[in-house]
Amino acid sequence: MPSTHDPQSPGPAAGAGPTEEQLARVALTWLAEPGNETVHRMVAEVGAVEALARLCAGRELGEATRVSAAARLATADPIEVATAAVDRAVRAGGRLVTPETTEWPRQIEDLHRLTRHGARATTADGTGVRQGAPPLALWVRGPLAVDAALARSVAVVGTRAPTDYGRHVCGEFSHGLATRGWTIVSGGAYGIDACAHRGALAAGGPTVAVLACGIDRPYPAGNAAMFDQIAETGLLVSEWLPGAEPLRHRFLTRNRLIAAATAGTVVVEAGARSGAAQTIRRALALGRAAMVVPGPITSAVSVGCHEILRDHPQARLVAGVAHVQEEIGRIGVDLAPTPRGPQRPRDALDPRSARVLEAVPGRGWIDLDDLSGRAGVDIRSTMRAVTELQTKGLLAGADGRYRLPPPKRA
Repeated sequence: MPSTHDPQSPGPAAGAGPTEEQLARVALTWLAEPGNETVHRMVAEVGAVEALARLCAGRELGEATRVSAAARLATADPIEVATAAVDRAVRAGGRLVTPETTEWPRQIEDLHRLTRHGARATTADGTGVRQGAPPLALWVRGPLAVDAALARSVAVVGTRAPTDYGRHVCGEFSHGLATRGWTIVSGGAYGIDACAHRGALAAGGPTVAVLACGIDRPYPAGNAAMFDQIAETGLLVSEWLPGAEPLRHRFLTRNRLIAAATAGTVVVEAGARSGAAQTIRRALALGRAAMVVPGPITSAVSVGCHEILRDHPQARLVAGVAHVQEEIGRIGVDLAPTPRGPQRPRDALDPRSARVLEAVPGRGWIDLDDLSGRAGVDIRSTMRAVTELQTKGLLAGADGRYRLPPPKRA
């Protein structure tokens, strides 16, 4: 079980309030939206406080980012917005997590690779600004430490309109992985996302919902009871300030965080144009395990899954929990067993006895000499084989003649 959050760890939850650097990170997220590659690069170069000053002054930014930031600057002071957001999070039972805090999940910094992969690996917000960079800050609600919860985690995502097959498979995968100590990560949406979270909860395992809105107003509202349960035993995580609305482009931006935070992504049913398919493409770009559950070729909600398998040789087909465990587990240790059919008595026969058995006609009796000739085995070896086959119940004999035993009734 992942360790719980320590309220005495550095950050706003410790009681000392957010640092100037943390407030600047929150303000930048409000002004430029999470994942803004230009802003993140500036923060890496000069720090969040100076980056905020430059953004407010409109310097060293692209036209789209400058216009978007100016529109929000006209409505409120960014530091006041950031301070109010921290207070609102605390009232909702949440907290702010930044790279300065001990529970920051370092693996999400791998999102730098997306910016190097170019536009195909990133998404754009409503202004067309590319959003593939790592988060500047995270808002978290729940008892677990973020880094511990995500250290051994796997994403399970898929369509919002699954079939009965998809629901069943998702529940089996999520429950089975949770019982093996994996944290199940998904987006909290209807369909496969909700099935994944509920499968983990049913197993008594941790689950993390990565939201495209504020942690105090999880979306969709129809999953409110599930979100409350997750907040009690797992984590609600978001890059957007408390109170933020679930706008369309934010879901696509959110998906990159799901891919980066986990050891791998499993897609259970995805249509031709699917956010889940985009998540697994992000996982591939990040070098994470990418796993796809196949479905009927006649199913519209499996088209995206099959296209991923066709287009990306690195993606792996998985047909059970053991397959997933092999992909994301310990190399050479967590291996899936080779599928085998039921063991039958004739499987253990030596080649000569098997040959004699095959020579017995399907109907009627046969004497020893004829059986030896049909099998092409000498008479002494045929006698030994006949004795063995009778002992195993595979051959019936009487008066030197032999036949197959009658089939057993079920």
